[in-house]
Amino acid sequence: MSGRFGRRRRRVVSAVVLLLGLSVAVTVAQTARSTGSVTTSPTLTVATWNMCGVRQWHCEDTGSRALKRRELKGLATRYGARVVFLQEACAADVEAVRRELGPSSWQSAFRAYGRRDATGHKTTVRCAEAGQGAAGIAILSAYPLSGIATVPSKQPSVGVQRGILCAFVAAYDIRLCTAHLSPQGSDLAHPHWELRDDQLKALIAAVPMRRTVYGGDLNVDPPGARNPLAWVWPSTPYTVHRECDQASASSRSGRATHVSGHKLDHLFTGLPRIGCTLHDTGASDHFALLLRVRTV
Repeated sequence: MSGRFGRRRRRVVSAVVLLLGLSVAVTVAQTARSTGSVTTSPTLTVATWNMCGVRQWHCEDTGSRALKRRELKGLATRYGARVVFLQEACAADVEAVRRELGPSSWQSAFRAYGRRDATGHKTTVRCAEAGQGAAGIAILSAYPLSGIATVPSKQPSVGVQRGILCAFVAAYDIRLCTAHLSPQGSDLAHPHWELRDDQLKALIAAVPMRRTVYGGDLNVDPPGARNPLAWVWPSTPYTVHRECDQASASSRSGRATHVSGHKLDHLFTGLPRIGCTLHDTGASDHFALLLRVRTV
């Protein structure tokens, strides 16, 4: 069954597909702080990294828990990221790094993955090692986060439900959203259904036209002529919003961010881009992508 036919069929019975968002709890870690102004720079570096921290998801050979924590901390201390989007992260690891970076300054928002079975029962996906807690997506920030919320999006009727998490950083007047999209086959009851088109539309609808950085592990290559899934992309990414590694207005390519040679991780912005770095942490099958934008 083709992607387009699967999409049409899915929409006929879309009522069986859960909307992710309002009923899902988001864990926010922050410390009471001064209400005075926060010192900011005229530039901001935002990173995204799929940590491959859920070891049971073929991540057994991607480095130890300690190495992953060290590399996550290094994105801030060595590479200057003030905001980090995370996917396949473990709640306890995110919290540990937040505390190491600055328990009185750094904040995090975490949204756990869910798993829905054929009876409609939903459970939280847990990381394999003792004490790691839930698996999910996160935003780690050196600045106060507000307006933290999950964005409703189409998710598998049976299988792992990932999602979209957004927050606002008042210090920069910027809306941030991280996403982990569902590759084909994610819906175990309907493996030919394509969900990324609807998920991308939900992501785009959640961000403003200019003062935003959004992205994450979108599980799809850029919308180039050689990509048979180019049709899942809305028109806004790569046009109104530019991608971190986009060389020109007409370009629809970028360096591979996954060991398979695919570019699955993306960062988009409506702000002027002044730098894009790709970093192999040695602790994941995904590379970290770092975007530097001008904020004034």
